[in-house]
Amino acid sequence: MNTAVIVGGWVVGFLVALAGGLTLFTVFIQRRVEAAVPPLGRFVQVGETRLHIVERGSGPALLLVHGLGAQLRNFTYALVEHLAPKFHVICVDRPGCGYSTRPAQVSASLSGQAKTLANLLSALGLEKPIIVGHSYGGALALAMAVNHPDSVGVLALVAPLTHAQKEAPAAFRDLVIPSKYLRKLIAWTIAIPISMLTGARILDQVFCPDTVPADFDTAAGGLLALRPGQFYAASSDLVNVGEDLPPIEERYSSIRVPVGILFGKRDQILGYEQHGVAMQEKIPGLALSLVDGGHMLPLAAPELTARWIAEFAGQAQSELLLR
Repeated sequence: MNTAVIVGGWVVGFLVALAGGLTLFTVFIQRRVEAAVPPLGRFVQVGETRLHIVERGSGPALLLVHGLGAQLRNFTYALVEHLAPKFHVICVDRPGCGYSTRPAQVSASLSGQAKTLANLLSALGLEKPIIVGHSYGGALALAMAVNHPDSVGVLALVAPLTHAQKEAPAAFRDLVIPSKYLRKLIAWTIAIPISMLTGARILDQVFCPDTVPADFDTAAGGLLALRPGQFYAASSDLVNVGEDLPPIEERYSSIRVPVGILFGKRDQILGYEQHGVAMQEKIPGLALSLVDGGHMLPLAAPELTARWIAEFAGQAQSELLLR
């Protein structure tokens, strides 16, 4: 038999065995993670998507929408306890994130996710709530305001993504995998081992200049990123947002609800000038607040963030009553 054929067969066999081993390791880690960080709330079926939500408090309804690769524990960690005395707070795992599903046949675009969240609000019987979107969640909140204006009362955006960028932030560039097939292969093989090795460094970049909470992995749900589905969803969101966001940007001027933006001046992920200051020209009356801090204000400065949300929402709702 040809030596090259034999060697080739051994190489293929080795690669298959390696992929199989990495897949088994990924499954093992996923089970350990889900045992350590279980769901916190209840599930609501919205069409073909099952959404995991947590509700706290009473008062005006307020929906919290998290960012890229995150989940609702980013809010329940500290922010919710500061908001619940004044608001009926609803936290949601975006489709494909945390414990919410993302069926392959359901659009995961910004517009698709906006429709799912608008339907969630309808299923919960909530009329024109305050929508708080952080980072990618800010882009999703804007998509809701543009595409489903009757579902939104006020937009309070924290370090929001508002404009498409030529390059992804450095901390997220490893997620830029254009092929969905390669994305799936990586998610089930090398993504989790690599994330375990590089996760601490990436988190430092995302939080900079603030400090990552010592219990971020469990209390804030950081470990949930060590699952193939979460990786695949984050990569898909990042790859698609470049096409999803520009058509929404063109319609910002159509937004008629009060819009406020809170940004950390030392944000290393999204620049406050491009994603905050620039919005003042596109949405008349937009209120921009700049503070000393980084990108992860809901975790690093929960009291400040909650106070800003409450103050802006209160002012906005007073203005709406006078219209």
